[in-house]
Amino acid sequence: MEPVITRFAPSPTGYLHIGGARTALFNWLFARHHSGSFILRIEDTDQVRSTDQSVKAILDAMEWLGMDWDAGPYYQKERFDLYEDHLQKLLNSGHAYYCDCSPEDLDARRKAAMAEGRKPKYDGRCRDRGFGPGSHRVVRFRCPHGGTTVVNDLIKGPIFFDNAELDDLVLRRSDGIPTYNFAVVVDDITMNISHVIRGDDHVNNTPRQILLYRALGEPLPSFGHVPMILGPDRARMSKRHGATSVMAYREMGYLPQSLINYLVRLGWSHGDQEIFTLQELVEKFSLESVGKSASVYNPEKLLWLNAHYIKESDPEQLVPLLKPFLESLGYPPKDPHYIARAVRTLQQRSKTLVEMAESMNFYMLDEITYDEGAAKKFLRPGMVDPFQRLVEALEKAENFDEPALEKIFERVIVAELNMKFGKVAQPVRVALTGGTVSPGLFEVMAVLGKNIVLKRMRKALAYMQQEGEN
Repeated sequence: MEPVITRFAPSPTGYLHIGGARTALFNWLFARHHSGSFILRIEDTDQVRSTDQSVKAILDAMEWLGMDWDAGPYYQKERFDLYEDHLQKLLNSGHAYYCDCSPEDLDARRKAAMAEGRKPKYDGRCRDRGFGPGSHRVVRFRCPHGGTTVVNDLIKGPIFFDNAELDDLVLRRSDGIPTYNFAVVVDDITMNISHVIRGDDHVNNTPRQILLYRALGEPLPSFGHVPMILGPDRARMSKRHGATSVMAYREMGYLPQSLINYLVRLGWSHGDQEIFTLQELVEKFSLESVGKSASVYNPEKLLWLNAHYIKESDPEQLVPLLKPFLESLGYPPKDPHYIARAVRTLQQRSKTLVEMAESMNFYMLDEITYDEGAAKKFLRPGMVDPFQRLVEALEKAENFDEPALEKIFERVIVAELNMKFGKVAQPVRVALTGGTVSPGLFEVMAVLGKNIVLKRMRKALAYMQQEGEN
């Protein structure tokens, strides 16, 4: 078998769309599965719309997702000499010709063809006029008028195209810029691409590209066209269905591995398995298991996956990913090991890193604010004595881990004061976190540490004593 070489070739005219990311992922997995190479190519012949900012956004998204490339990124704007060499080969062999039809004339002839019920394609006026180079002239491909071009699609199966329906497509514009279909073919030939895996919006380009390969005397790659992603309403995926930019998901607190897992399952399956490690994806991925129909985006499924990956992650590894979200909330910096201990208590209840960061306030802030309703309900004067007894016991504690704290509460609250644990636990939770919802009380106390716990317990005592005097 020839070496497998795939490529991902985005146009840098905006962010990396999740549909593009899925295409990149399928190419990456296919190459890795076959121990091949994955090439990154930036298709920037559209010099008006292509921007350095978009290039950076694409590269950042690829790196965040962990899709490394073996060669590139290559830029089409740096390969014009290569395109010119191949163009000259087509001209010399008679497979291409110069055309001097003006845009206005072409438009008028297309409208006339439509009015007469004919296909509005180029009518071949300049095919045999023998023009040479000249200003305002384009170069066109001499498409065969007869026969059929077959795309043996690895996903969709054979697709047949009548050559008579195809156009004499422009290969080079009058400004000297090569067109998409021509530049892509030259790039794929010179990069030895073995498999072209891309969205099915490119299906109609493929017969034209196959004819260019044949005209250049080059072997064809294998083609596979991946169905598109639809929104929940089965319309084409757009912003109204949710975020379409890969990096928007990072900003919303999603982990890269959850997005990878979700995207690969949009159109590919392996039995009933839902969750895969990256190594499992590499081992199991095949184009035979890519579906032929469009996939429907389900934001709830992605959120479920993200919650799973947060829950299963090593807390230490989540700390650097969580850091920008903590900074955006204005929290003062804390020791990473302290943050990791806090993270461990929140993993079971956080669906995104944004949720986790927002839940960290009582861990991160030096001074907490009581929820008004919670304080009014639980920090009552009747809790002064239990709090004083707890403070005295906690001051003497030599060990401040969860088992030791649980024993202190059982001794002071249950044994000495003959009270139910739940009656005191919620007031203590409000004293330590400011609210009534938090991880387990002893988990929170162990993370906060003895000094902070005592400081907040004493503050609550003062608050309750003042309430008793009013």
